[in-house]
Amino acid sequence: MTRTIRIVPVLCIVLILTATVYSEDVVHVPQTNTPPVIDGILDDTTWEKATKFENFKTIKPDYGKEPGQKTIAFMTYDAENLYVAFRCYDSEPDKIKTSVSNRDNMFQDDYVIIMLDTFNTMQEAFGFFLNPEGIQGDAMINADGQGDPSYDMVWYSKGTIDDEGWAVECRIPLQSIRFPGKETITIRVAIFRQITRSSEQLSFPPMYAEKGSILKQSQPLSVTGWKYKRVVEILPALTHSTRQSAKEGKMQTDEKNTDFSLTGKVGLTSDLTLDGTYNPDFSQVEADAGQIDINLRYELFYPEKRPFFLEGNDIFQFAGNVEEGPLGTVVHTRTIINPVFGLKLTGKLGRKSSLATIYALDDLPDDPIDTHPDFMIARYKFALKEDSYIGGFYTGKEYGKGFNRVMGADGRFRLTQTSIADFHIFGAFTQRNGSTEISSDHALGLHYQYGTRNVIIDLGYQDISQNFQVDTGYVTRTGIRRLSAFATYRFYPKSKFFQRIEPFYWSYHLYDTEYKTFETVNLFTLRFWLPRSTQFRVDALFANEVFAGERFGRGGLRFQTTSQITKHVFLRLFYGHTGSVYYDPEDPYQGYGNRLMGYIQFQPIEKLNFGLNIAYVDFFRKSDKKKIYDYAIIRSRNTFQANKYLFLRAILEYNSFRDRLTLDTLISFTYIPGTVIYAGYGSAFEKIEWDGFDYRESDNFHDTQRGYFFKVSYLWRF
Repeated sequence: MTRTIRIVPVLCIVLILTATVYSEDVVHVPQTNTPPVIDGILDDTTWEKATKFENFKTIKPDYGKEPGQKTIAFMTYDAENLYVAFRCYDSEPDKIKTSVSNRDNMFQDDYVIIMLDTFNTMQEAFGFFLNPEGIQGDAMINADGQGDPSYDMVWYSKGTIDDEGWAVECRIPLQSIRFPGKETITIRVAIFRQITRSSEQLSFPPMYAEKGSILKQSQPLSVTGWKYKRVVEILPALTHSTRQSAKEGKMQTDEKNTDFSLTGKVGLTSDLTLDGTYNPDFSQVEADAGQIDINLRYELFYPEKRPFFLEGNDIFQFAGNVEEGPLGTVVHTRTIINPVFGLKLTGKLGRKSSLATIYALDDLPDDPIDTHPDFMIARYKFALKEDSYIGGFYTGKEYGKGFNRVMGADGRFRLTQTSIADFHIFGAFTQRNGSTEISSDHALGLHYQYGTRNVIIDLGYQDISQNFQVDTGYVTRTGIRRLSAFATYRFYPKSKFFQRIEPFYWSYHLYDTEYKTFETVNLFTLRFWLPRSTQFRVDALFANEVFAGERFGRGGLRFQTTSQITKHVFLRLFYGHTGSVYYDPEDPYQGYGNRLMGYIQFQPIEKLNFGLNIAYVDFFRKSDKKKIYDYAIIRSRNTFQANKYLFLRAILEYNSFRDRLTLDTLISFTYIPGTVIYAGYGSAFEKIEWDGFDYRESDNFHDTQRGYFFKVSYLWRF
């Protein structure tokens, strides 16, 4: 799944001029005639007259406590920009966790975030993250505080560290966000600060689990004179790539391409945008990290990385889903492999209606049925009271003389301040190429959640018919009826070490409609929250799984931990020993095995980062304890960030199962999203060598593949 960030942000309550905000009433923010210099030093007189936010309280590890460090935030604006500044005091400035990194790679640092719900719907918000160096992260954030950091906006920032802590300033062009086209509008704002070493998250004013969603508790503000300036962007890009492989002992060129692409954006209104692209540049700057791809029940999921599809992608999330639900998404745009061109319309139709549509014509020259399948995707949401909404979907793939079309609805309803209910229902209609029959199938999801400071209860039900198909999405299993349940009670001991203790139970009970067989998963967990953003948990798993009509044991023990051990070292570990299944439809059998996932990051200075990731899995047949396979991937990712714009990266990955070594190097310069220069080299090594007649095994690695690429693009904004 697309990588997500869980934010527990804050209410930004503001007052006019120098007064401190204290009321939940709509507050007018003053406009400035003297924009501040964005240098990370809060010496501009602008900030003296700006609205000020103080009196932050904790929301993690507990709610409403006095934080260990003081925070002040400031806000003002002019007709074209919003200006925000933070003074984050720290009594031990030498322990501030920060880095000079590329965009969206600073979430393990200390940071602040400002959230802007510009339509005052409590449905979604623009999120702007800043670490002490002024390194940016951005995302579209939903009502529950979850966001996708792949969403990039053009804005400007600078941070500094001093004897009092750190300060940061930012300028957000109004062209980079959407808002109603009125003289005076009401927006909602939330602010948040993370202090890594103390595991604290702070908000202003205090937020509580008993008071509804994050955006429901955010502060309404009144601003006057925001001017809509039509967004017009043109993004030309030039990419050159060369691929070589070893043939008869020599490297020979297999492919050499030079592509020019053009992408454009036009703001139809202040809140509705049309994007178009021809021969789009969807090259990946960094290859997907290796995943263990043996003995799988369903295909691997790779996240979307292509800029044209990423913007506005958050609206395709749907209600009624649960953790590890079999219907992952109905819109996974990586199913559109190599489009010739695409059109996208995203934004608002009035204050409460949200719309996103995509049309793309794919290019599959080697496909025997259809070299140019069509994709059409549409999503509509209508905001109801607070964070409730109702919505609809359509996705379609026209393939040869066949098609796959999915239609449905979803909705979220706030029942009380502590509970929500949501649902989805989709119908899939599929005609195979050359067939006259049209199959119809369904996917239903129901979900209920209750949450307070101490108690969380989560219930879900899914019903997916056997032949349900969504060619634009991602489904891990069909032909099931599944009831899931989660319950936890949070303890807050009076201890500086144990900040929070959470025993919880998670389960699902599934009926396989094809084989008329039940399976069950019961997970009993004890989780501890500790200083230095440390989490440790122990899982006892009692489970079985139905495959090919047989039931297999999946129970066992698991352990995992994450910790920012020191300012320079971060660690993540997972180990599990459980029962396993050998997924052979003709001859499945019971097994057991070990799974180990480990990641350590060493950051000796702010500009240098070494990361080592290890993934290992093995499988033993239970009947005779014979090892069937073991599989390890070791990946080293090393980055030198010269400044916020320029970095050099080297990635070395070894796959033990395939006995394959890959090396990827990259030089990147990014001024703003869209204005970039990349130069990269990649190679693969295998233990084979040419003996003059054929390839044979070797004790040494030899170069078998090479690739070079160069990319330059420039964002013209008018």
